Amino acid sequence: MQKITEFKLTGTAEFKEPMAAYMKNKFLFVGVKTPARKQQSKELIKSSRKLPLKELLKTVDELYQRVEREYQYVAIDISFANVKRFSFVEIQALTQFVMQKSWWDSVDAWRKVFGKYVQLHPGEKRQVFGLFYKHEDFWMRRISILLQLLEKKTLNKELLMEAILYDQTTDEFFIQKAIGWALRNYSKYDPLWVKSFIAAHSLSKLAVREASVYLG
Repeated sequence: MQKITEFKLTGTAEFKEPMAAYMKNKFLFVGVKTPARKQQSKELIKSSRKLPLKELLKTVDELYQRVEREYQYVAIDISFANVKRFSFVEIQALTQFVMQKSWWDSVDAWRKVFGKYVQLHPGEKRQVFGLFYKHEDFWMRRISILLQLLEKKTLNKELLMEAILYDQTTDEFFIQKAIGWALRNYSKYDPLWVKSFIAAHSLSKLAVREASVYLG
């Protein structure tokens, strides 16, 4: 079993600056792109499935505190790989990382973890939604809007409406983008509902533009 203390990513020097620039130079990078990162972390992720959950959370934290951005990605990959093992206790514990070193890349990757969990545990959807809804941190609220992004028939429209309307007038690009993204994705399944929602509410131009991509 690979130990977390022995895990180290190997990057390519020429990739470091372009990867950092893509993220507005907010983070340092090892210089390892996604396919190589997944290959290099494959054994660690395999080992993580055998860890007690308390130790697993410590592993996620240890990776998340490392300086280079790719280690945060590995921490999220590990969390996603173990999501079937989680209860609400672990999900609640993982929300702290959304607010650490926050940017769209990490936040949207975490959204996949929480979104997968509520798909596996639909009876806990409102409880998980409540961890993010009306949170003072807008990145957390972004997840409340995008929590059901991959759902169609099972999407709870009431929760989606609550999340969107709470931030309806929020002057934050990543919130308005999320509103448009959530509605756009759901319009593939229920375009009439999305059209009706847009018509009934005063949404930002950005949100409407994003939401209307597939509506014609």
